[in-house]
Amino acid sequence: MPVHTHLPGYSWKRIFHDAAFRTGLYCGASLAFVFLLWLLVANHVPALERFALARNLIAALLLGFLALVPAIRFFRVPESLVASGLISWCILTLFYRVFCMFFPTLSDWPGAFQVFMYGFVVYMIVATLCWIGSIVWRVHSHHASHSNHHVS
Repeated sequence: MPVHTHLPGYSWKRIFHDAAFRTGLYCGASLAFVFLLWLLVANHVPALERFALARNLIAALLLGFLALVPAIRFFRVPESLVASGLISWCILTLFYRVFCMFFPTLSDWPGAFQVFMYGFVVYMIVATLCWIGSIVWRVHSHHASHSNHHVS
């Protein structure tokens, strides 16, 4: 029979067993990578300048899809949605701040704190809507499961 010991100093590894943390970590890294590619293509590939609108639209759609991954994965668990979304958005915001040092014109856009707040507000709205939707779904399924209620 194996004996599991809980040595001091190893408790921090338990956070990697949390699905919300892992999803936020992977999603944040993906968001930062796509944003970096977008910046590199926009600033260092002049041959694609005539396709700037399409390039920006594709990059924005890809970033939007990646930002929705926590909402898609955790739409029934709003607290995990918030945790995962904020972890991913924090990672993107930190990289945004680093990218501002290497791309000086990026500082003309909103600052890192404003970028973080945009994501924070969006994730809070999505989590609230998912929470309300799950309450409505539970009430509806509970109401429909009673056989003495007749539909009129």
